[in-house]
Amino acid sequence: MLPMKPKRDDLHLPDPDSKGMVFVRLSKPSPTIVFETYWRFASERQLIFSRRISGKSAPWTTDTILNSYKFTNAFRASDRTSQYLIGNVIYKGPCSLTNTVFRTLLFKLFNNIETWELLIERLGRIRYEDFDWQRCDEVLTTVQTAGRRIYSPAYIMPTSQGVKGDRKHRTHLALLRYMMSDDLPNRIQNSKTMQEAFEILRAYPGIGPFLAYQFVIDLNYSDHFNFSEMEFVVPGPGARDGLKKCFSDIGDYSEEEVIRWVAENQEDAFAKRGLPACSLWGRPLQMIDCQNLFCEVDKYARIAHPDIVGHSKRTRIKQRFRPKPNYFSPWYPPKWELNDRITKTLPDAGLHERLLDASG
Repeated sequence: MLPMKPKRDDLHLPDPDSKGMVFVRLSKPSPTIVFETYWRFASERQLIFSRRISGKSAPWTTDTILNSYKFTNAFRASDRTSQYLIGNVIYKGPCSLTNTVFRTLLFKLFNNIETWELLIERLGRIRYEDFDWQRCDEVLTTVQTAGRRIYSPAYIMPTSQGVKGDRKHRTHLALLRYMMSDDLPNRIQNSKTMQEAFEILRAYPGIGPFLAYQFVIDLNYSDHFNFSEMEFVVPGPGARDGLKKCFSDIGDYSEEEVIRWVAENQEDAFAKRGLPACSLWGRPLQMIDCQNLFCEVDKYARIAHPDIVGHSKRTRIKQRFRPKPNYFSPWYPPKWELNDRITKTLPDAGLHERLLDASG
């Protein structure tokens, strides 16, 4: 990944002919009307989340698009799958470094709550030291043969090229087995930065930049790692579509730099527009959240701004919003120090089962 450029508009560069400094003006990104929608969408999506967990009845918004279609939460860690991963995979069960990395990656390879629960039902306790790889393969093969989905549609998991296996899930199990034998847990723990950990993950077969970034974000929810989510970002295809719609031209900035600028200037951006800021009990949007929001505003703009197109030129939103009856009490990595604040603001927080029967 290319190094990040300075955040300011003026770059201070040494003048070879003097001891002074010269200023090089960078060309700024040119926002479109969709960039205004980005901030309104982020604010309203977080308000919907707040209203739901507070126990208010539907509808939670007057926005007809948000009422009709499914969009992820403003904060990635608030989504159903992330909440399940945090509460039921990372912080429930064997929590050693080795088991945390193993369990997290096993879950994320499929990114499907139903698949994880099926494995627990058929295999029992999931831990690295006595994991039955053959039995796991048999269970997944049986389910797939019956026509049931074992992978989440959230993002495509490619078959791991160069890894043995005649079925997709076998290549992923073989890849995970190799990663663990390659001392991956300790290698990541010894990384000094999130980007260093990202590069380690990216080097494995079938793990591209976006997937490696998603994996390192998930691993970082555990207590074994403490990387900053403001260190760097990798925009996925959906986010790149959203960036193209939000800006007619990003000037001399990279897509990563635009996302960083958005994250660093969110407080002023919300205030300037008279919008309630996105806040997770005091935690502002991180770069991963802003990346996700660009992906979501790409979908939203397909209806709100159909004349503005992204790279993919998609025009429809596939998933309709169907609220599930039992929402959840959110629970976040303890190191974020949010859970006590949630308990104080939501009297029943923690009393619901964190089966996390939420719609994202």
